[in-house]
Amino acid sequence: MKILAIESSCDETSAAIVEDGRKILSCKTLSQIDIHKRYGGVVPEIASRAHIEAVAPLTSSALEEAGLTLDGVDAIAVTYRPGLVGALLVGVNFAKSLAYSAHKPLIAVNHIRGHVAANYLAHPDLKPPFLALVISGGHTSLLKVNSYTDYETVGITRDDAAGEAFDKVARVMGISYPGGAEMDALASKGDPKAIAFPRATVKDAPYDFSYSGLKTAVVNYLHNAEQKGVEISKENVAASFSSAVCDTIENRLSHAIDDFKMPAVVLAGGVSANSHIRECVTRLCNEKKVKLYLPPLSLCGDNGAMIASQAYYEALDENFANITLNAIPVNDKFVN
Repeated sequence: MKILAIESSCDETSAAIVEDGRKILSCKTLSQIDIHKRYGGVVPEIASRAHIEAVAPLTSSALEEAGLTLDGVDAIAVTYRPGLVGALLVGVNFAKSLAYSAHKPLIAVNHIRGHVAANYLAHPDLKPPFLALVISGGHTSLLKVNSYTDYETVGITRDDAAGEAFDKVARVMGISYPGGAEMDALASKGDPKAIAFPRATVKDAPYDFSYSGLKTAVVNYLHNAEQKGVEISKENVAASFSSAVCDTIENRLSHAIDDFKMPAVVLAGGVSANSHIRECVTRLCNEKKVKLYLPPLSLCGDNGAMIASQAYYEALDENFANITLNAIPVNDKFVN
């Protein structure tokens, strides 16, 4: 089954064709980083307009690269939640129009499920059940993946996502958007024990995350140093901040591994490209003797291939959408 998928949940427009959920035939992605960099973050209205300009040409390019026409595609898939509502609407309306005009089935895919499915493209042996940790600019979720289409949220961020905290701290440090990659590089040169930043916990919710307090603590540290004229080490700040993020991730994931006794752990999402997070999760899984699946760096960010992969399993369960499909900016407990 060949599925053409559209992804437009934030600031990447992507179109891809995947066969049987595992083989990428084509994947075309256009990033908007250069557009949003001047504003220090994603501007929703600008993102939506850029998606409108890019989605049709990218889809044509994806079909051409795969050597297919629409007649050779079995279904059309699209990210419909969660994300920026205007950006989602561009992809949803385009996919609905395409499916309707080409008489193809329409498949609605949850963006978070898509990030998990990126690992299906890289690891032919991976299959549920497993625990999934999805870390991105907008989401930090710990999930029980009971089957390809049965997802249950066991832990979620109560405020800022990990990626959002990275970007905000980076901005205060004078690092241009997106700051994650440079923060990662700086942290590798610093002392993770140089500054005692807090590790937040959520009462009666051992799997939930909270990064707002950590972000505020780092920002206050930087502002206080600036007001006092004290020179700071960006490397030590990045390393200490990254260490705090990793500690909270390791703590929650450790509890979940012990409590749910799943046979494997899957890491996913844009922030799963962070080398320190990959290292701490790898170390934990080795200690717990649990199989770990990591996405290749090329599939960590938002892309259409991961949406097409998950769409295949939705199609097998006959989870099809109709012309009334709408964009939904928020997620729900069961990652539907």
